[in-house]
Amino acid sequence: MCLEDFQKRTKPAFFAAFNEREDLLALLRGRWPHLEASVRASANRVCAGQFDFLGRSGLQYGDPIDWHRDPLSGLRVGGGGADRGHWSRIDHLDPKVAGEYKLIWELNRHQYFVTLGKAYWYTRDERYAATFVAHLTAWMDANPPKTGMNWASSLEVSFRAIAWIWGLYFFKASPALTDPVFRRVLQFLYLHGRHIETYLSTYSSPNTHLTGEALGLLYLGTVFPEFHCAERWRRTGWAVLLRQLDEHVRPDGSYFEQSTYYHRYTTDFCLHAAILGQLNDGSVDAGLSGKLRALLDHLMHVTQPDGRTALVGDDDGGRLLALDDRSPNDFRASLATGAVLFKRPDYRFVAGAASEETLWLLGSHGVQAFDAIEPAAPHATSRAFRDATDRPLRGGSRGSNDRRSRS
Repeated sequence: MCLEDFQKRTKPAFFAAFNEREDLLALLRGRWPHLEASVRASANRVCAGQFDFLGRSGLQYGDPIDWHRDPLSGLRVGGGGADRGHWSRIDHLDPKVAGEYKLIWELNRHQYFVTLGKAYWYTRDERYAATFVAHLTAWMDANPPKTGMNWASSLEVSFRAIAWIWGLYFFKASPALTDPVFRRVLQFLYLHGRHIETYLSTYSSPNTHLTGEALGLLYLGTVFPEFHCAERWRRTGWAVLLRQLDEHVRPDGSYFEQSTYYHRYTTDFCLHAAILGQLNDGSVDAGLSGKLRALLDHLMHVTQPDGRTALVGDDDGGRLLALDDRSPNDFRASLATGAVLFKRPDYRFVAGAASEETLWLLGSHGVQAFDAIEPAAPHATSRAFRDATDRPLRGGSRGSNDRRSRS
C-alpha cells in the first residue's frame, strides 16, 4: 500500500474523530477552551527535546535523542546499532545495566505522538509533523529489529505500534509524511506484529501485558488488512483477549490482580477493542460486551464523588494512550465512553461531564450522545464485591468523603 491509498481510503474504519476535523476542533474549542494552549505547550516541549514521563518533568534524552539512554543515571544500554545485542540477552531489570528502564521504555512507547498530533490539528504547524517524522525515522535507524532493549517487552512493542498508528492518522495529510517514510513505517509495523505474536507474554506476564499485546494485534490486523498476517493477527488478538478476560475479570467485575489502576488499563483495552470491532464488523462480541459492562460497573462504584479513585494495589503510572489531561487517579473518561456505548444513565451520572477522550474515540456524535443521556445516580451507594473482598461506599452527594472497607 502506498501513502496515497492510505490517505484516500475509508475502509477499514478508524476512530470517528479522524473523519471530522473541523467539527471536532469546534467542539474542543467551545467546550474545553483551555486545552489548546496546554497541548501546544506540551508539543513544543517535545519539539525541544523535553519530556514529561511518570511524574517527572523536563526529562532530556540527548540531542539527537538517544533511544537507549536513562535520563536520570545517564546509563546507555548496549553499544551502537547492530552491536547493541539481541533483546533477549539484555537484562533490563538490572539497574546497573539499564538504570530506570521504565523511563527508557516510556520514551520509546511514542505515546507523545498523540500530543504532537493534537497540536498539529489545532495549528497545522508543520513543525509538529516534522518532529513526528524525524522521531520515527531516527527510531527506525537506531532500533534494528530484534536488537536492543526496546524489543525486549512485547507489551512495549504493542503500545508503540498503537501510537504509530494514531500518529499516521493525525499526520497523513502532512507533506512531511512522504511515501518512502510511510512504506518504511509499514515495514516496521509488520515486524512489530510478527514480534508480538511470536513473543506473547503467555507464560511470563499473563495479565495486562498479554491483553495489551492482544490489543496491538487487533489494531494491526484491523487497520492494515494488506498485511498477509492480518487475518491471523485479528483472530489471535480476539482469541487471546476474550480468553484472558474470562480469567482476569471475576464474576463481580473486579480485576484479578486487585489493582484499580490495572483494572482501568483492562477497561481501556476493552473499550478500544469494542469500538474498533463495532466500526469494522458492525457489532461487539457478546463476551467482550459482558466483561466490559462488568468492568465499568466496578469502576463506577469505586469512583468517589469528587471523581478520584483510590489507587489500590500495583500502579505503574502508564496509560494506553493519553487522550486527555486528567490526573492518573481520575478514571471518569472511561465511564463517559462506556455511558455512550451502553446508554447507561448511571455511568453518565458518575462520569459527570463529557470527556475529551470520548471525543477522540467516538467523535463529536459520541459527545452529543453523552449529553443526551439523562443522568441517574447508581441505585446503591454501597455495593459488596465479594470476589474482590471489597465494599466501596460512595457518598450521597458530590464532594463527600468516600470510605472503603475490606471485608
